[in-house]
This record gives sequence, C-alpha cells and structure tokens, in this order.
Amino acid sequence: MTAKLWITLAVLLLCYKGECQEAVLHVSDGALNKEYCLVYNSSWSNISDSLSSAVKYELVNLTYSLLCDAGGLLPVNLTGKAVAVMRGGCAFSQKAQVAQHLGAAVLLITSKENMVTPSANDTEYEKVKIPLALMRYRDFLDIQKVFFLRKMEAQLYAPPTPAFDVSILVMLALAVFTVGMGGFWSGAAEREKQNAGPVLSGGEERADSGDLSLYSPLKVLLFVVLMCGMLVLMYYFYKWLVYVIIVIFCLASATALYSCLDAIMNAIGCSKLSVTCGERSCSVRSLLLAAVCITLAVVWGVYRNEDRWIWILQDLLGVAFCLNFMKTITLSNYKICVILLSLLLVYDVFFVFITPFLTPNGESIMVQVALGPGAGGEKGDGDVVEVPADPSPSYEKLPVVMRIPRFSAWAQNLCGMQFSILGYGDIIVPGLLVAYCHRFDVWTGSSNRIYFISCTIAYCVGLAVTFAVMLLSKMGQPALLYLVPFTLLTSAILACSRKEFRQFWAGTTYQVLDSSREPLLPDGEAAYPSAVRKC
Repeated sequence: MTAKLWITLAVLLLCYKGECQEAVLHVSDGALNKEYCLVYNSSWSNISDSLSSAVKYELVNLTYSLLCDAGGLLPVNLTGKAVAVMRGGCAFSQKAQVAQHLGAAVLLITSKENMVTPSANDTEYEKVKIPLALMRYRDFLDIQKVFFLRKMEAQLYAPPTPAFDVSILVMLALAVFTVGMGGFWSGAAEREKQNAGPVLSGGEERADSGDLSLYSPLKVLLFVVLMCGMLVLMYYFYKWLVYVIIVIFCLASATALYSCLDAIMNAIGCSKLSVTCGERSCSVRSLLLAAVCITLAVVWGVYRNEDRWIWILQDLLGVAFCLNFMKTITLSNYKICVILLSLLLVYDVFFVFITPFLTPNGESIMVQVALGPGAGGEKGDGDVVEVPADPSPSYEKLPVVMRIPRFSAWAQNLCGMQFSILGYGDIIVPGLLVAYCHRFDVWTGSSNRIYFISCTIAYCVGLAVTFAVMLLSKMGQPALLYLVPFTLLTSAILACSRKEFRQFWAGTTYQVLDSSREPLLPDGEAAYPSAVRKC
C-alpha cells in the first residue's frame, strides 16, 4: 500500500468539539488576586456569570479529607464558606450533601485526575443545594503557595461564551480558500498536460509527475473499506498508531509544502539558480525550499502540543497537504465522484452517529480517534467536557484537523485553549469533486469555469449550513452529510441544464471536441450519430 493511501486513512477523520462547561475560581487576599480553572455542571450548580456579581466566600482547606462523612475532620466552622476537599472515595453528590450538612456554601473538589463535568443520578441532583465544581489539585497547591498563611476569599463565576464565534468565519474562509485553490491548481495542471501534447484516454493514466487517478468503482470501494479498517484499528491501538500517523504527516506535509512553494516560485518566474558540480547540477532554490519545508515540519513535530501557537504551523502544513492532495489524487469521472463521496458520507454518518451505541463509553469512534482518548469525556445529561489534571497534555492528538482558537474565549483559557476545528476530510473529499469540475471545464474549453465556480460556491454554502446546524443543535455534525449533497447535486444540475451530463458523467473516457463539445469513445467510434469521427 502506498504512503498516499495510508495518509488518506488518517486524513478522513473529522469532528467538531462541543460546548464546554468551564468556570473561573477567583482567589484574593485583598491585595493579591489570581484565577484558576473550574469544571462544573450548569444544570446542577448555579454560578454567577460575572466577577462583579459573584459572592465572596472564605476559602477553607480540607484537602486532607475525602469528605465522604463528617468523621475525622478537625474542629472548624464551615458555615457560609467555600470548602476544598480531595476527590475520590465516594460520589460527588455524597460529598456535597456532607458539606451542606456542615454548613458549607460551596464545595470545591480538587482532582489529581482529569476533570470531567460532574454528574449524578436525577434523584441526587435535587438533594444538592450548593454549587459544586472540580479544580486541579496542582492549582490548589499553587493557591497555598501564593497565599501562604493568609486569609483567602474565593469567588466563582462562569463568563458566558457565545455560541457563535468569529473563529467559525475564519474557518469557513480557510476551508473555502483551500478547496478553491486546490481545484484551481488541479485544473491548471490539466491545462498544462493538454498544452504539452495529447493524452491517451481510458481513465488509467498517470501523469509524469506521479499524479494518481482513481477510475475503478471496485478500487474506490476497497479504499473506503480500508478507511473503516484503519479507523477501527486507530480506536483500539491509538497509543501506538498515533506516532506512525504523526511521522507520516511530517513527511507528507513537508513534501506538500515544497510542492506548493515550488509551484508559486514557478508562477512568479523565480529562477532556480542551478549550480553545476562536475557532471551533476542542483538547484539552489530547490535546496532552500526543501530546507525550509523540512525545518517547519520538524518544528511542528517537536512542539505539536504547544496549543498557544503551534496551531498556526499546523494549519499552514494542513493547507499545503490538502492542496497537494487535491492536485495529486484525481477522480477520472463524475461516476467515481458520486460513488466515492456517497460511500464516505455513509462512513462519516455511521462513525459519528451510530458508533456511540456500540462503544462502552457512549462516545463515537470518530470523535474519540480524531480528538484523542484524553479529550473525550463521558456521556451525560448535558454537555460534557474533560480537562486534564496536568495542563501539559499526556496524550497525543492526530494532526487531522484545521484549528482556529475561539476568539471569544481567548481571555478565559485557564482550562486550556478552545478551538473551532474542521477535519481535513471535510476539505479534501468535496475538494476532489471541485478539482474534477475544473478539469472538466478545461476539457470542454469553458472560459468562465462555470463548473468549478458553481461547485466551489456549493461547498461554501454547504459548509455554512453545517456550521449553522452545529450551532443550533449545540453538537458536532458529520460535515459530509451536508457537503456531499450540496456539491454533487449542484454539479449534476448544472451539467443537465447545459446538456452535458453524459460527458460530465463519463469524464476522461471521452475526448471532447473544441467545436461541437460532442464526445467520442476512445476507440474512435461515435458516441452518438451526430458526432464527428476523428482520426
């Protein structure tokens, strides 16, 4: 199996992370202030939405106790105070009821483990009347260090994060740009091949540059089956295979970035500055570009878990990877486009919506693989978030998504950066159809690129609808559920309205005449009576 296929197996993992339930613990001694991350359940605990309206509580340290019962506590007055205890030993609701009985007004549960949105049975919800939240144990140790032997006051508040964030518009623009440029590049490469000389038809052609054309329905089906197998293997053997994918991504993205930059240099007419050494010559430009691309890929590989800034480099490499993929892997005709996109739509929906009923933790296989096992969460009544006990993630994430920080939460990232994300598969899969549309424009000599422009607009509208449904439903969506119908139907309706559907369906199995646009079969026989026989 080629490296391109293995890369594709990892690329088509897509998801969108749901809304978080995070709050802020503001600690002060009158002169010094510091804030820390909290995780709470909004349907269970009522917390103020601003610091100015938050009630002040004296903070009491009981982290030596699990507070599963009132025994073993040192004599202390907890009335109207915020009490911090250790996680474990019993349910959250039991700790809260004991704290209530002792007169506490707030319960903070310090955790050495990853913090998941606290939950309980429906009957337990009604018994707990005080706010309850989880915080990192390491943060509480920092509180003791910063406010050593001083009286501390605590305030809890949860700044509202709007459902809509500007990052969604940035993501939309980035995705549409990538799809449009990838389709344009594929069409431009097709025009160069035409200008270079006649190309034999039949659908099995390979360009001299190594471009690969998918032309067989059986191979497309096998490709999708391998995708399913790879995703399941990633689910069960994630901690080993994730490093294989990371290495492959570094190699593939460096190669893709080189291809993109080299094409840009050729377009602007930059000289290659060849240097001859004996009988061999090498291009100084190529060496410099290769050095830059390898360096960027290595930097990403080393600092891939630095959320504060590495997303910029990941998106750059991701855009290059998607562009090169759409230019390199071509679909020979619309029939193959329909088969591939339809199968991947079913694949996407199944692994997002159906697999939660089959997995032990109720999490979809696609979400768990794409975000990593440490970013999952647990199935609950409301939205669920998991925050690592150590801000430095202990798990690896697959480099299969574009990431844009949520600008509305930029100042609230105590628990970790929040991102709007879009899988590479949501760009590449429809992008292959957009690329085919542009190549068809080239074959038919369309000067206005009607198929390419229409399909790109359809992709933009489909992605906008995806984001709208996601915001309204407050849950992640399999984007191909919307993108595939929008792009396939738009291109098919356009071909029918222009009376070119037969040519559009058959693609490279026809040769299109410049004058009549009537296709001929590869052996020279007329496709239909009115066609002109060509020698």
